[in-house]
Amino acid sequence: MGYFRELPDVEYQSPFATRISSSSYVKAKNIFRRMKIRDDLQNIFTLFNKYEIREGARPDTIAEEIYGKSDLDWVVLLSANIINVRDQWPLSSKDLYEYTVSKYGLENINKVHHYETKEVKNSDGNLILPKGRKIDQNFKLSYYDNGITYTNDLTKLGPNILSILDPISTISNYVYETRENEKKETIYILRPSYLQQFLNDMRTEMVYSESSQFVNKSLIKTENTRVT
Repeated sequence: MGYFRELPDVEYQSPFATRISSSSYVKAKNIFRRMKIRDDLQNIFTLFNKYEIREGARPDTIAEEIYGKSDLDWVVLLSANIINVRDQWPLSSKDLYEYTVSKYGLENINKVHHYETKEVKNSDGNLILPKGRKIDQNFKLSYYDNGITYTNDLTKLGPNILSILDPISTISNYVYETRENEKKETIYILRPSYLQQFLNDMRTEMVYSESSQFVNKSLIKTENTRVT
């Protein structure tokens, strides 16, 4: 990932047993110098393009497609506010199935995860019950419409004319995980026309300012606590 090339360096006390002295240092990339796109810019849609992640696509393949360079995969991830690729990137169909089996067990993937409402409207098209609300299995609904009582509560059956409703959807473990995976397929990516400005701004922010640890603009050195 080209992101690490953009990070400045830090020298810290060598933790290795093979160090030659108490003043030995190791140089590494300062991974704590993390960049993110400002929260107030995330809602400026003129800076970003909506992107639907296709089956099998990776950050590097998307970077190659959008920016012409696969090592700008970190720009794709920063744009999408993705920190943990393992958890936040959509799985392929095969990986999703295997993940669901590992999470619930093969015998349980089609068992009930939860129940949801179906959309119910009256004869005038007015919404009685919205779709997608989580409910328990014993959810009851009754309403009166044009002289008819509609219900799914069989205990209310009586001399009145009733029409039996079925306002409950059963959502299996596999359907639930499929939905959660689909939510990850839509991301927003920085438009190519803003890429160079973004890179310039990032490199400016990665420069160290003078301090007690300052060596140069791209290097700081931690205190040596072994030397007293």
